[in-house]
Amino acid sequence: MPSKETDQENSKESSSKMEIDSCTLKAVSSSPSEKIHLRPMTLSDIDDFMVWATDINVTRFCTWEPYTSREAGIAYINSFVLPHPWLRAICLDDDRAIGSISVTPVDSIRGEIGYVIGSKYWGKGIATEAVRLVAAEIFKEMPEMERLEALVDVDNIGSQKVLEKVGFVREGVMRKFMYLKGNVRDMVMFSFLPSDSLL
Repeated sequence: MPSKETDQENSKESSSKMEIDSCTLKAVSSSPSEKIHLRPMTLSDIDDFMVWATDINVTRFCTWEPYTSREAGIAYINSFVLPHPWLRAICLDDDRAIGSISVTPVDSIRGEIGYVIGSKYWGKGIATEAVRLVAAEIFKEMPEMERLEALVDVDNIGSQKVLEKVGFVREGVMRKFMYLKGNVRDMVMFSFLPSDSLL
């Protein structure tokens, strides 16, 4: 998904071990209330995608508006998700997609993380665990990357807490940084480096 996506979470998490199997990342501890894994998103995920993509609460801080038709969702998956360099579905044990997380190259050494999760799953530590999974493995998959960063709306406290609980460093507020849904918004810059420690 595009960056500036969000989750509203307030649960505590502990560190966990990660397993990587080709394109699938799995959390093997039980720190979140639901075990999760990340896998490539496909067109067969369209019905699950529509659950969160049509929710105005989920899309409040996203760069995109809620989807209003299944056809538009299919077009988005075909045109953006499938060709994306690194985008994964966030899944529960039943392999059903409940959200997505992406790392989009900014330039030759920086990537920007973005994530979104269905509101039914807020407050369970799932987005935090998904971000932790990515931060633990992305520098191995993309060794040229020196910095993983996130831009979060100044009012998106839930997403800021997710990043802080993983170990991202809050670098400061970028004033009047971007135009979002008709308003010029202040954004908070976070970063995670290969030398940083996961919390």
